[in-house]
Amino acid sequence: MDQAQNLRNIIKREQVRTNVARVITVTSGKGGVGKSNVSINLAVQLKKLSKRVIIFDADFGLANIEVMFGAVPKHNLSDLIYQGKNIKEIITMGPMDIGFISGGSGIAGLSNLGRDYINYLVQNLAELDSLADVIIIDTGAGISDAVIEFLVASGEVLLVTTPEPTSITDSYSLLKALNRHPRYNREMTLIKVIANKVSGADEGKQLYNKLNAVVNRYLKMPIQYLGYVPEDPQLVKAIMQQTPISIDNPNAKSSMAFEAIAATLTGGDPVAAYHKHGMAGFFANMVRGKKFS
Repeated sequence: MDQAQNLRNIIKREQVRTNVARVITVTSGKGGVGKSNVSINLAVQLKKLSKRVIIFDADFGLANIEVMFGAVPKHNLSDLIYQGKNIKEIITMGPMDIGFISGGSGIAGLSNLGRDYINYLVQNLAELDSLADVIIIDTGAGISDAVIEFLVASGEVLLVTTPEPTSITDSYSLLKALNRHPRYNREMTLIKVIANKVSGADEGKQLYNKLNAVVNRYLKMPIQYLGYVPEDPQLVKAIMQQTPISIDNPNAKSSMAFEAIAATLTGGDPVAAYHKHGMAGFFANMVRGKKFS
């Protein structure tokens, strides 16, 4: 039996053994558009809907999630891979018992892992499916190879963009890079757009329509509109205080926008269940086609 087949067998076994979490990947074409803030507040709103939520911070080199949560993790993914820590030991608890995992340098080293490390990692990541109903993966911003690999592996992608011309252009460039990836499967990937920092519902829909027109014309990629988050001074204040606006001020207009988006995500979309592969399935997609020593 070759190594690739061995990995597939391990993943199938772990998926049968555990419940399967819904994995949602949040991304953006450029930095500064509020991607991590969206990840955190959606996690809070999903928690309010009685969902067990874990955030996987895959923004290598930055620590936006821990800074915004006001909590410093003792361990990260590298400690699981190389120091023998188990998955529960590298989960840091944030507000409302929302867990988060720091990817650290472990993400950069995924392609260099040997078979034994891969086996151990898959078995541990599969345990997340029994610990969470929803796993939110907060990627880095931009069009790096690491970001695209995460998107290719995802069944459900939330693309955060703003009305700034550079944000729209970079969002298109990100989708273009994804569309060109040899392992991207449009039939197995839902891409949903969140219009952030807009004046209101009208500008949010106009922003989506503008991006969708270009994407449909040149890439023929299906994208959906998920919702909008308005400009909100209370949101800026909450960020400065390192507190999610959805906790600090539930009645703020941005909090209510995040609440509406979370409600839409959990509103019984029949396609969503089709894309629930769990963390083992997500990781299988990431390492598919790679060679292991």
